[in-house]
Amino acid sequence: MSEQLRRVVQRGLWFEEFDTDVLYEHRPGRTITEADNVLFTAVTMNTQALHLDAAFADAQPPFHQRLVNSMFTLSTLVGLSITQLTQGTIVANLGFSDIAFPKPLFHGDTLYAETVVIEKRESKSRPGEGIVTFAHTGRNQHGDVVATAIRKTLVRKKPD
Repeated sequence: MSEQLRRVVQRGLWFEEFDTDVLYEHRPGRTITEADNVLFTAVTMNTQALHLDAAFADAQPPFHQRLVNSMFTLSTLVGLSITQLTQGTIVANLGFSDIAFPKPLFHGDTLYAETVVIEKRESKSRPGEGIVTFAHTGRNQHGDVVATAIRKTLVRKKPD
Protein backbone atom coordinates (compact mmCIF):
# COMPACT_ATOMS: atom_id res chain seq x y z
CA MET A 1 0.00 0.00 0.00
CA SER A 2 2.84 2.46 0.76
CA GLU A 3 3.87 2.33 -2.90
CA GLN A 4 0.55 3.96 -3.83
CA LEU A 5 0.71 6.73 -1.26
CA ARG A 6 2.17 10.10 -2.14
CA ARG A 7 5.03 10.92 0.24
CA VAL A 8 5.37 14.25 1.98
CA VAL A 9 8.70 14.85 3.69
CA GLN A 10 8.82 17.65 6.24
CA ARG A 11 11.12 20.41 5.11
CA GLY A 12 11.66 24.12 5.25
CA LEU A 13 10.70 26.48 2.48
CA TRP A 14 12.61 26.94 -0.77
CA PHE A 15 13.73 30.49 -1.58
CA GLU A 16 10.78 30.97 -3.95
CA GLU A 17 8.27 30.02 -1.25
CA PHE A 18 9.17 32.79 1.19
CA ASP A 19 6.86 35.79 1.28
CA THR A 20 7.45 39.13 2.97
CA ASP A 21 3.79 39.69 3.88
CA VAL A 22 3.42 36.66 6.18
CA LEU A 23 3.76 36.20 9.91
CA TYR A 24 5.04 32.67 10.44
CA GLU A 25 3.99 31.39 13.88
CA HIS A 26 6.12 28.50 15.10
CA ARG A 27 4.39 25.96 17.30
CA PRO A 28 4.63 24.25 19.68
CA GLY A 29 6.42 26.55 22.09
CA ARG A 30 9.20 25.39 24.41
CA THR A 31 8.85 25.47 28.18
CA ILE A 32 12.26 26.26 29.66
CA THR A 33 13.31 24.17 32.66
CA GLU A 34 15.95 24.72 35.29
CA ALA A 35 17.87 21.76 33.83
CA ASP A 36 17.84 23.35 30.34
CA ASN A 37 19.24 26.60 31.67
CA VAL A 38 21.89 25.08 33.93
CA LEU A 39 23.07 22.61 31.26
CA PHE A 40 23.34 25.26 28.53
CA THR A 41 25.08 27.66 30.89
CA ALA A 42 27.57 25.01 32.03
CA VAL A 43 28.26 23.64 28.53
CA THR A 44 29.00 27.13 27.21
CA MET A 45 31.26 27.96 30.20
CA ASN A 46 29.10 30.93 31.16
CA THR A 47 29.69 31.16 34.90
CA GLN A 48 27.32 34.09 35.45
CA ALA A 49 25.86 33.61 38.92
CA LEU A 50 22.50 35.01 37.77
CA HIS A 51 22.06 31.76 35.80
CA LEU A 52 23.60 29.25 38.23
CA ASP A 53 23.46 30.43 41.84
CA ALA A 54 19.91 30.53 43.23
CA ALA A 55 20.92 32.14 46.54
CA PHE A 56 22.88 34.88 44.76
CA ALA A 57 20.17 35.53 42.16
CA ASP A 58 17.38 35.55 44.76
CA ALA A 59 19.15 38.44 46.53
CA GLN A 60 19.55 40.53 43.35
CA PRO A 61 16.95 43.14 42.40
CA PRO A 62 14.91 43.60 40.36
CA PHE A 63 14.04 39.97 39.57
CA HIS A 64 15.08 38.08 42.74
CA GLN A 65 15.42 34.79 40.85
CA ARG A 66 17.67 33.11 38.32
CA LEU A 67 17.42 34.31 34.73
CA VAL A 68 17.43 32.04 31.71
CA ASN A 69 20.72 32.50 29.84
CA SER A 70 19.98 34.94 27.02
CA MET A 71 22.10 32.93 24.58
CA PHE A 72 19.87 29.93 25.31
CA THR A 73 16.84 32.13 24.68
CA LEU A 74 18.30 33.25 21.33
CA SER A 75 19.25 29.71 20.31
CA THR A 76 15.81 28.38 21.19
CA LEU A 77 14.08 31.27 19.41
CA VAL A 78 15.90 30.41 16.19
CA GLY A 79 15.51 26.67 16.78
CA LEU A 80 11.74 26.97 17.06
CA SER A 81 11.64 28.35 13.49
CA ILE A 82 13.73 25.67 11.81
CA THR A 83 11.22 22.97 10.89
CA GLN A 84 8.77 25.48 9.41
CA LEU A 85 11.28 27.68 7.59
CA THR A 86 14.71 26.19 6.85
CA GLN A 87 14.86 22.44 7.63
CA GLY A 88 16.87 20.97 4.76
CA THR A 89 16.73 24.11 2.63
CA ILE A 90 19.26 26.38 4.33
CA VAL A 91 22.86 26.54 3.15
CA ALA A 92 24.18 28.75 5.95
CA ASN A 93 23.45 31.44 8.48
CA LEU A 94 25.17 34.58 7.21
CA GLY A 95 24.80 36.68 10.32
CA PHE A 96 22.73 38.02 13.17
CA SER A 97 22.02 41.65 14.07
CA ASP A 98 19.74 43.79 16.19
CA ILE A 99 19.54 41.18 18.94
CA ALA A 100 17.62 42.39 21.99
CA PHE A 101 16.17 40.91 25.17
CA PRO A 102 13.52 43.37 26.37
CA LYS A 103 12.36 41.09 29.20
CA PRO A 104 13.96 38.03 30.79
CA LEU A 105 12.79 34.45 30.72
CA PHE A 106 12.59 32.51 33.98
CA HIS A 107 12.52 28.80 34.74
CA GLY A 108 9.09 27.47 33.85
CA ASP A 109 8.34 30.12 31.22
CA THR A 110 7.29 28.98 27.75
CA LEU A 111 8.93 30.57 24.72
CA TYR A 112 6.89 31.03 21.56
CA ALA A 113 8.45 32.17 18.30
CA GLU A 114 7.26 34.04 15.26
CA THR A 115 9.06 35.21 12.16
CA VAL A 116 8.57 37.76 9.41
CA VAL A 117 10.65 37.71 6.23
CA ILE A 118 11.83 41.29 5.90
CA GLU A 119 13.89 40.88 2.74
CA LYS A 120 14.78 38.33 0.11
CA ARG A 121 16.92 38.47 -2.99
CA GLU A 122 18.64 36.07 -5.33
CA SER A 123 22.31 35.51 -4.64
CA LYS A 124 24.57 37.34 -7.07
CA SER A 125 27.47 34.92 -6.61
CA ARG A 126 25.72 31.59 -5.97
CA PRO A 127 23.26 30.47 -8.63
CA GLY A 128 20.50 28.28 -7.23
CA GLU A 129 20.47 30.12 -3.91
CA GLY A 130 19.01 33.26 -2.41
CA ILE A 131 19.44 35.43 0.66
CA VAL A 132 16.50 35.59 3.05
CA THR A 133 16.47 37.94 6.04
CA PHE A 134 14.26 36.97 8.97
CA ALA A 135 12.98 39.08 11.86
CA HIS A 136 12.47 36.63 14.73
CA THR A 137 10.41 37.53 17.80
CA GLY A 138 10.18 35.45 20.96
CA ARG A 139 7.30 35.86 23.39
CA ASN A 140 6.63 34.28 26.75
CA GLN A 141 3.36 32.60 27.69
CA HIS A 142 1.90 36.02 28.58
CA GLY A 143 2.66 37.45 25.13
CA ASP A 144 5.53 39.63 26.40
CA VAL A 145 8.39 40.08 23.93
CA VAL A 146 11.47 38.49 25.50
CA ALA A 147 13.81 38.36 22.48
CA THR A 148 14.18 39.77 18.99
CA ALA A 149 16.80 39.13 16.34
CA ILE A 150 17.45 39.72 12.67
CA ARG A 151 18.96 36.68 10.93
CA LYS A 152 20.34 36.65 7.40
CA THR A 153 20.47 33.23 5.71
CA LEU A 154 21.49 31.63 2.45
CA VAL A 155 18.67 29.38 1.23
CA ARG A 156 18.45 26.94 -1.67
CA LYS A 157 16.09 27.52 -4.57
CA LYS A 158 13.67 24.78 -5.46
CA PRO A 159 15.42 22.06 -7.48
CA ASP A 160 14.37 21.74 -11.11
